[in-house]
Amino acid sequence: MMNSKLQPEKKINSYRTAQKQLEALLENETDTILKMATINAVLKQNLPYIYWVGFYIANQHNKLSIGPYQGTVACMHIDYGKGVCGSVALSKKTKIVKDVTVLVEGEDHITCDPNSKSEIVVPVFNKNKQLIAVLDIDSEEFSAFDEIDQNFLEKILSIFQ
Repeated sequence: MMNSKLQPEKKINSYRTAQKQLEALLENETDTILKMATINAVLKQNLPYIYWVGFYIANQHNKLSIGPYQGTVACMHIDYGKGVCGSVALSKKTKIVKDVTVLVEGEDHITCDPNSKSEIVVPVFNKNKQLIAVLDIDSEEFSAFDEIDQNFLEKILSIFQ
């Protein structure tokens, strides 16, 4: 596997490019699914360490259901509180996992694809500050995500507010 991690300056520049593309593509756009699909494509295109990117949509039954994504087949439903995505749905706070292999399978992590080594999950809120989804991003590399990813992703996802 090739190391596709970016140095901080290059990572920041890649996110700035992604932000500009998203601002141009989604200006005045109101369709939530279209926004999600476009964000996935732009992030995967600009950040080479992203292996899988997608949204899990919150529903009224304390479950997340797969929404738009790019990558291998994903878990279809995740209960709130289960795995990284489910814990973010409950806490409503971004979570960075440097090594998913050390987490307890089925409780702290749900392995949908064994190639995933690290991940970041970011809550997505609507204009009423209600959770509408979580953005899940996986990498085949350990420690791929950091505060740079968190800051840019949280800013990008404010488009739903």
